[in-house]
Amino acid sequence: MKPAWVALILAAASAANGAAPALSDAEARAILSHGPWPAPWTRDPSNRVSGNAAAIEFGERLFFDRRLSVNGEISCSRCHLPERNWSDGLSRAVGLEEVDRNTPSVTNARTQRWFGWDGAHDSLWAQSIRPILDPRELGASAAHAAKLLRGDRDLACRYRRTFGSAPAAEDEKVLVDVGKALAAFQETLVSGRAAFDEFRDALARGDKAAAARYPEPAQQGLRIFIGKGSCNMCHAGPAFTNGEFHDTGIPFFIRPGQVDAGRHGGIKRLLANRMNLLGPYNDDAKRSSAVGTRHVALEHRNFGEFKVPSLRNLALTAPYMHNGSLATLRDVVKHYSEISPDRLHSDGEAILKPLRLSERETEDLVAFLESLSDGGGNYRRREFREDCR
Repeated sequence: MKPAWVALILAAASAANGAAPALSDAEARAILSHGPWPAPWTRDPSNRVSGNAAAIEFGERLFFDRRLSVNGEISCSRCHLPERNWSDGLSRAVGLEEVDRNTPSVTNARTQRWFGWDGAHDSLWAQSIRPILDPRELGASAAHAAKLLRGDRDLACRYRRTFGSAPAAEDEKVLVDVGKALAAFQETLVSGRAAFDEFRDALARGDKAAAARYPEPAQQGLRIFIGKGSCNMCHAGPAFTNGEFHDTGIPFFIRPGQVDAGRHGGIKRLLANRMNLLGPYNDDAKRSSAVGTRHVALEHRNFGEFKVPSLRNLALTAPYMHNGSLATLRDVVKHYSEISPDRLHSDGEAILKPLRLSERETEDLVAFLESLSDGGGNYRRREFREDCR
């Protein structure tokens, strides 16, 4: 039997829209599990300047500073554009050269536990270091970053303000601190509330008038998302991701003769990385933040698996998938509607099957996915003074 508040909301929605879906108790619970949003703030124990105001300001400055690159022409913001929900609109990112994967948004990065499409990093600060060192992206080095910070009066001042001392003599330590300041800034990039959140919270508080304002196509698409599509198996929780890795049926080939190993390669790089959470730069003395890294296990099925992205602000981050091969949300829905089990890794999970959506169901599911966006435009870059003391 439905709770009274669910019945009231459904009656009101039906009156307003004419044909709202009749939610079962299980459907209502599934919807409520995707909130509330935004998630409460929690600092990163592995980063001693997480949440520090000076670190956030310093990190924001570094994020837009092209001098971190080897040629002085590329910044983090080259691929992470505020107006594109911190992605770039390209199929594959381009730094000094084109890379192999699509640029993921850094919005809501603070909610993640693995970073990068392959999860090769276990902290946001370690992930922030990777493009600085990648020869195809910023192409720099620890020595380059340390020289920049020691030689620029303003940056050196902001480093002291953030970390309590002048840039260290060890280049690698300075580079790690650059990563931690960049992470502190990125932790502040959180998507706003979307139309879905208003509907979800209306259900939670029994507000029938507010629930009735959620468009019927989005409601129908939501019902497909948690029902026929079982999309919430992977896109779970308030951020609409379980944070793990799955085979999505997208080809692994990057170029003829070159394959992207996905999570399989990511685990190898993670465990070999001196800057992982088991290494010397984790500020969490108890290493409680390193539990996942300590127990991660390499399995053959991980080959070709890629991280489940958050669906929040999805409409702002086309093209889609790890290789940017799907241009629109409709293309993504069509991919899962028509997916062939033969395209899945033979040793992988058997959780995907073709959804066989009708044209109307496809439109409704797209409408729901679009309702997860806040519209963008929330970020305003700070104006920095040059006279840091």
